[in-house]
Amino acid sequence: MTQRINYKTSSPGAFQAMLALEAHARQCGLEHSLLELVKTRVSQINGCAYCLDMHTKDARAAGETEQRLYLLSAWRETEFYTPRERAALAWAEAVTLVASQGVSDAAYEQAQRQFDAKALVDLTLAIVAINGWNRLAIAFHADVGSHQPASTPAR
Repeated sequence: MTQRINYKTSSPGAFQAMLALEAHARQCGLEHSLLELVKTRVSQINGCAYCLDMHTKDARAAGETEQRLYLLSAWRETEFYTPRERAALAWAEAVTLVASQGVSDAAYEQAQRQFDAKALVDLTLAIVAINGWNRLAIAFHADVGSHQPASTPAR
């Protein structure tokens, strides 16, 4: 696919705002591995090839196993994810699919058992951010396959 618009250069202020939200997510104290799982799962739901390429590469570079990445779309059917990861994945799915199913009390209660108020807000903002990145990449046909992970992953 040919890139439609380079959103990074066409609206630098908007791009910087998205980067600021992303920077907050990286520095808020949530585990890098947890955030990469959430970003990958949300990108699976949204069908974002660019973000799937990026976040599976970043997750692998940070030490995530291939098996857990391969099974991420069926995470409920395995025991490979911790209770905290399971709560984050359920919350990510609920927030991502909010228009079609709302956010259930069960998903909220599961998330509350694993995350304090600050962490849950930070996780939610990370989910908001990846949903935004997915929409930008899909709408403007971002160049899939071009991402290379940093040599030293962020927290």
